[in-house]
Amino acid sequence: MDTIFNNLFVFEMANNHIGNVEYGLKIIREIHKVSKNFSGRDFNFGFKLQYRHLDTFIHPDFKTKTDIKYVKRFQETRLNEKQLKKLKDEITNLGFVSICTPFDENSVDLIEKHKFDIIKIGSCSFTDWFLLEKIAKTNKPIIASTAGSSLDEIDKVVSFFKHRGKQLAIMHCVGEYPTKAENLQLNQIDLFIKRYPNIPIGFSTHEEPDNVDSIKIAIAKGASVFERHVTVVTKEFPKNAYSSTPEQILKWLNSADLAFQMCGICGERAKFTKKELADVRQFKRGVFASKKILKGEKIDSSNTFFAFPNQDNQVVANDMSKYTEFNAKKNFDANEPIMFENVKLTETREKIYSIVQRVKKLLKKGKVVVPGQTDLEISHPYGIDRFDEYGITMTTVVNREYCKKLIIILPNQKHPEQYHKEKEETFVVIYGDILLSLDGKEKKYGSGEIITIKRNVKHSFTTKTGAIIEEISSTHYKDDSYYTDKKILKNKNRKTYLSYWIE
Repeated sequence: MDTIFNNLFVFEMANNHIGNVEYGLKIIREIHKVSKNFSGRDFNFGFKLQYRHLDTFIHPDFKTKTDIKYVKRFQETRLNEKQLKKLKDEITNLGFVSICTPFDENSVDLIEKHKFDIIKIGSCSFTDWFLLEKIAKTNKPIIASTAGSSLDEIDKVVSFFKHRGKQLAIMHCVGEYPTKAENLQLNQIDLFIKRYPNIPIGFSTHEEPDNVDSIKIAIAKGASVFERHVTVVTKEFPKNAYSSTPEQILKWLNSADLAFQMCGICGERAKFTKKELADVRQFKRGVFASKKILKGEKIDSSNTFFAFPNQDNQVVANDMSKYTEFNAKKNFDANEPIMFENVKLTETREKIYSIVQRVKKLLKKGKVVVPGQTDLEISHPYGIDRFDEYGITMTTVVNREYCKKLIIILPNQKHPEQYHKEKEETFVVIYGDILLSLDGKEKKYGSGEIITIKRNVKHSFTTKTGAIIEEISSTHYKDDSYYTDKKILKNKNRKTYLSYWIE
């Protein structure tokens, strides 16, 4: 997002200077006194004027028509170029971003001559294409208000400026003076943010000056530019119904400041306070031994239960997952709390994620399609840390009186020697090649070859380059795999199962 539009608060003078340059300077200075209270905070302040070249802006036949409200107002509040420049210079000298709205092409030239920072397009000029063409030729960022414009019109104007490489912000605006709260239509900000994701969106409406709630909502919705009409009340110059005094602007900015604090940071997870973490933790269930647990034994749902309250530094239910392994560093008695200092913790999430990605890559390389509903079985007979050396990955497609599995062997993996008493199986190598040992006799098999492994035949296999085997067998039983290495049989956690791994 363009930084010039980041939390930019625009104070709009319009014709509130009443044609008196000293009064205009007073408004700028009084608003500056208020804005100084927010220096160093998340605010960027701009001050805006309006330029009209009245000699050409008003039709010759109407220049003296005092019965037409705005002709009369524009003529009575006329300032010459020298006076306008004096106001602009004061805006710049006080550190405001200088902004101006032109209502005709001659005024665009004067804005460039006076070196304003930003050009603002009023809602009435939003689709004034001759004026837009003139503005597009300048090298200035643009803010455009959208009151009364359809989405189709907004699309066209956005496209017009973006194709010309312009810095652009568009403002949700309601053109009622003042705007009642029920007519603010703040959900339009959501619509604009979704429809124009790469363009800063602002809020430029004319709510009643004592309304300090709408700014909070606009900030919470993600608006980044905000505009309000300003004035200073004197005996000589009363204020209109939609302009804010310095006192009202102070309340408005305080409300905005509170909204920024309440909304917090954007685009990343907020940091948690110690109190928040402590308050949440106190209601978590602690992990307790449900029976005697011996040193070295894995701690899982089979030998624990969860209960309230927990103790400081106790393992809680939220710490337990299929990607987290706890092993006892001491003997635990039944009902004893499982404390972190008495367990060895091993995180496997990243390891498992890496395995899944490599398996997917090999399946894709082998052009093997896996049914979407099948679970993934990761076999790590000597533990997940030695998976790259000893292990395989399997999917069970069907397991009835007949069974079909896919066995995926990553490069340089070995599967330790085992045999089955109930199951007879046939291997079909559908990708890569394997070195298969049957009762101690080794033979290499390549893609398309078929091998039947009878009951009680000890077998192991490995691959150098990676392989995929289609296994077709009689019914598979979980307790029908007998490893010749007794260490594997002692490992009760040699499998990890994953669902929804294909997405």
